[in-house]
Amino acid sequence: MPTPVIRTARADEVDEIGRVWMESWVSTGLDEASNFLLANLRARVAREIENGWSLYVADDEGRIAAMLALHLPNRYLDQLFVAPDYQGRGLGRRLLGFTREHLPDEILLRCVRENDKAWRWYEREGFVFEKEAVEPMNGFTMKYYRWKRQGDAQ
Repeated sequence: MPTPVIRTARADEVDEIGRVWMESWVSTGLDEASNFLLANLRARVAREIENGWSLYVADDEGRIAAMLALHLPNRYLDQLFVAPDYQGRGLGRRLLGFTREHLPDEILLRCVRENDKAWRWYEREGFVFEKEAVEPMNGFTMKYYRWKRQGDAQ
């Protein structure tokens, strides 16, 4: 089985990226799949690209296996979602490595407090918890993290 290729997302993939995002988000148990959620995520993908997202996908021979959204000027990993069929295969770690290539010194991120699987994984990957705060747009309590490259202290 070939390894998915990480590449820049294309404009014609917004609908499929929204679907992958929804399926992955629903797999956390924090929401249920719906046409409303799917429409909101698809609209958000387009809106966030306009607001500065660098959007990437993991392409498995034409099938999108994951999505990764970075906001490079802010050193921010905004979204990393792996389709349920691809979870547990190291794809998330590959996407995080790709992120570290683009943001080699520091990465900021946040995740929903109730998404234990995500924030525990980020902690294992070297991210340090900084704070919790309620996100007014969705009401979720978010955990904020930071990763800094080690060994460069002067």
